[in-house]
Parts: sequence; C-alpha cells; structure tokens
Amino acid sequence: MKVIETYLKGCFVIEPQVFGDERGNFLLEFNKKEFQEKTGFKGDFVLGNQSTSQYGVIRGLHLQRGEFAQAKLVRVVKGRILDVTVDARKNSVTYGKAFSVELSGENNKQLLVPRGFLHGFSVLEDDTIVSYKCDNYYEPEAEDGVLYNDKDLNIDWKIHANKIILSEKDLKLKFFCNF
Repeated sequence: MKVIETYLKGCFVIEPQVFGDERGNFLLEFNKKEFQEKTGFKGDFVLGNQSTSQYGVIRGLHLQRGEFAQAKLVRVVKGRILDVTVDARKNSVTYGKAFSVELSGENNKQLLVPRGFLHGFSVLEDDTIVSYKCDNYYEPEAEDGVLYNDKDLNIDWKIHANKIILSEKDLKLKFFCNF
C-alpha cells in the first residue's frame, strides 16, 4: 500500500496494490496493522456505509461534532467521485483549507478523512457506489455541515451548476464563516 499525506495534516490518500491477470484483479482493501504503521491512525472502524448515486449528486459537506466526531476511510467500488475534505479544526494551520481527489473503481484510491474535517463528494458517473468506514457511530444530533458552494471555500466540484443534485438537508446548511 502506498500512503501519501496531503497538505492537510492527518489526511491521507491511500493507493492499494492491485494484482491483475486474465481472470480480473485483486486488492487488499484494508490491513489494520499496515494502515496504522503508515498513517499513524490509531482508531478502530466501527461503522460501514455505502451509497449509490447518479451523476450530478453532491453529498456534503458534513461532519459529526464533539464526542461523536468521525474519521472516515472512503473508497469507490464502482464509478467516479470527486472526494472533498475541509479542515474544520479551529486551531489548525490549515483551518478552512480544502483538499480534493478523484476516487474511482478503476484507480482504487482511498481517502482517510480525519476527525474534525468536513467531508463531501460529487458524483462524476451514473450508478456510482461509494463505500466508507467510520471510527465512531452516527448521532443525528451531532451532525453539522457547510454549504457545498460556500464562496470562502471556493470548491470546484467538477459539475456544471445546472446539473447539481442536492438533498433538502444539504440545501439548508450554513456558510463556513458561520460554522
């Protein structure tokens, strides 16, 4: 496994080794010992989620606050997304900075999103399947988020404005300056 730390401390892109032949391919999705050695991440993943979405969907930017904060390990099983994370840790030198990476069923990359980071993704292909592990349980009362199109964050979601599909909940999120 190749691990690349982004400019956001604690946020890593993981590139698993893929073995292929005429039958197809194989990759080791997760090895706790190696993962901890290479990232320094000491948490345990306790929750697994999966979503299927169509082109144009944006999910996020979300996080869980306080004792319910979650780190996430995100991967795409099928299709393509632009995975986006924003450092929302008030005392961080990269507070308010965003990082994005394309994850796909072809490139097999994963993104480790630390606790205290906003997270979201835009779907770049129909029938995209996203799978992610969380190191803490979901608590609806601890959920918070920021509008996807916040001007201060200036995130290019790689989808034309008239093609974006959002949930009602995500349309009601606040601006980063009010977060």
